[in-house]
Amino acid sequence: MQLSNYLFFTDTCDQALSFYAECGLGRVVEVLRHGVGGMPAKSEALIGKVMHARFEGPGLLFHASDNDDAEPMRGSAHLLAMDDRASTDRLFGALGSGGVVTTPLGIQPWGDYYGKLTDRFGVQWMLNCHEDR
Repeated sequence: MQLSNYLFFTDTCDQALSFYAECGLGRVVEVLRHGVGGMPAKSEALIGKVMHARFEGPGLLFHASDNDDAEPMRGSAHLLAMDDRASTDRLFGALGSGGVVTTPLGIQPWGDYYGKLTDRFGVQWMLNCHEDR
């Protein structure tokens, strides 16, 4: 058994996945499109949009798609366990570009270097760096 998040967008899945690749999280390893290659399309508006995508990177796996009935992403966040502050700072800055920082990076009461943000596509990210002190 393996747990994997599935992100739903209405029509920005391609842009979101490209953004995550540019941030250095990984790459799309599989994509199926609505109305292409024998895949069904619920509506004309969905033709060519992402029906199913698999995104992988070091220690990371999630899936994503465009759906005309997608609900806003709330109540869930990707938690990334980071190895060092420099990579945490870099990734937090990249993911936060065009988004909203809800908890700035800093040492938290539990002792870890942590921050939270919502990216430009509405996906929440929490980065936690536990360093041996």
